[in-house]
Amino acid sequence: MQNSKLLLPLTLSAVFGGAIALTGSHFLSSDKKFSSFEDKQKYYLSNFLSDTSLAANTPGGTNFVAAAEITSPAVVHIKTYFEQKESSQQFNQQLDPFFREFFGDDFGGRLPRNNKPQEASGSGVIISNDGYIVTNNHVIENADKIEVILEDKRSYTAKLIGKDPTTDLALLKVEENSLPFVRLGNSDKVKIGEWVLAVGNPYDLTSTVTAGIVSAKARNINLLRSKENFAVESFIQTDAAVNPGNSGGALVNLRGELIGINTAIASPTGSYSGYSFAVPVNLVKKVMDDLLKFGEVQRGLLGINIQDVNSQLAKEKGLKDIKGVYVAGVTEKGAAKEAGIKEGDVILKVDEQKVNSTAELQEAVAKHRPGDKVNLQILRDGAEKQISAVLKNRVGTTEVVKVTDGKFTEKLGAEFVELTSAEKKKFKIESGVKVTNIKKGILQDVGVKEGFMITSINKTKVKDPNDVLEILETPRKGGVLIEGVYPNGKTDFYAFDN
Repeated sequence: MQNSKLLLPLTLSAVFGGAIALTGSHFLSSDKKFSSFEDKQKYYLSNFLSDTSLAANTPGGTNFVAAAEITSPAVVHIKTYFEQKESSQQFNQQLDPFFREFFGDDFGGRLPRNNKPQEASGSGVIISNDGYIVTNNHVIENADKIEVILEDKRSYTAKLIGKDPTTDLALLKVEENSLPFVRLGNSDKVKIGEWVLAVGNPYDLTSTVTAGIVSAKARNINLLRSKENFAVESFIQTDAAVNPGNSGGALVNLRGELIGINTAIASPTGSYSGYSFAVPVNLVKKVMDDLLKFGEVQRGLLGINIQDVNSQLAKEKGLKDIKGVYVAGVTEKGAAKEAGIKEGDVILKVDEQKVNSTAELQEAVAKHRPGDKVNLQILRDGAEKQISAVLKNRVGTTEVVKVTDGKFTEKLGAEFVELTSAEKKKFKIESGVKVTNIKKGILQDVGVKEGFMITSINKTKVKDPNDVLEILETPRKGGVLIEGVYPNGKTDFYAFDN
């Protein structure tokens, strides 16, 4: 298989999937609460649009016109700006080898030659009329400023609501109402051989639409890299032409429904060579809802090591059928262990959904949060068995954590989550907050690493993320002293001027 490449943000990638043009109605009033983006869309569609206006009612076949027309208004161009402080030689030395391979040693001629701000671009998809936009994490990663340009050329500075490197997704927000949006579809119902469209701005060619078919589902191409090995890859593969600039754009069916976010291509050159890959929309919906509600993705984990079942493994393990996903190991105190799953079991279904690859199993579980119960059908010693497991988070509890949002987090360049009871017990501390999502800011400058658990600031105990803001915003003379402990048990402190 050809080398897989991320579609770097060089232009905008298109959105496709049922862009519903709004007509000035300010639905979703500020006092109206919704549990998900899908609920927000359903509320609008049922209250402000007649059924005859939906793309879902357009004729099928191979007529792409209706889907293209309703999608294009919700395709946005995302431009990202970076303050450049290093020389081109310094920047080149720091450039990820993966991206150097994609664009060459001089980054396609865009390596900084001076201290002027640098820029790149990609695509995004509007998913609600009040300005929420989904894109790829690699489109906006490390950007100092994010600009969103609509099809009608209106321009906005976007706020980053949250990002998830493990799925390469990010959620943005622009302050506007009555925007067109793309109708969310159901990727579980997508069929191999089905016609699809990709809409985006490859190479700055705005609102470009290409067509193809779904070539495969649940592709794991070992593309995403996660420090903590929690990356989820279960891509929809298509032969619709996708190029640099399509990153973050939409893959839609002929009903104009969003079925995926275009993320990667398989190419030895960096340009389209036959196949592209999209994050399935059912996973996108869960990630976007988490980012809006909690500030970070809530990953529910089974706590198992898994392998695809092939003929060789089946022979080695004495398996009668080549199906399901093999459990190669079980984590102590994990959800699977507590539910009674054992090494050597074969998982056949998750909540009635068949799983025949590690990618399918990871996607099925990734749609859930810690504390959710999943029903598993397993094969053990030739007999099928039903087991229910309550998923846990990364630290072994069923709790969800929420990132605080405050103006001082931007200055510090980090987000903070309250410690779980398990973490407090493990490190023998009464309270504290964990530093997550570090980017440019004070904490990065003084050397704080992600995972550092702050126990006190200026000798005042920190109980939750709000304490961080309150303590640091209290007028005082002198500097700031932060004390805490790392996950390896090492205590440390950091000082900086207020």
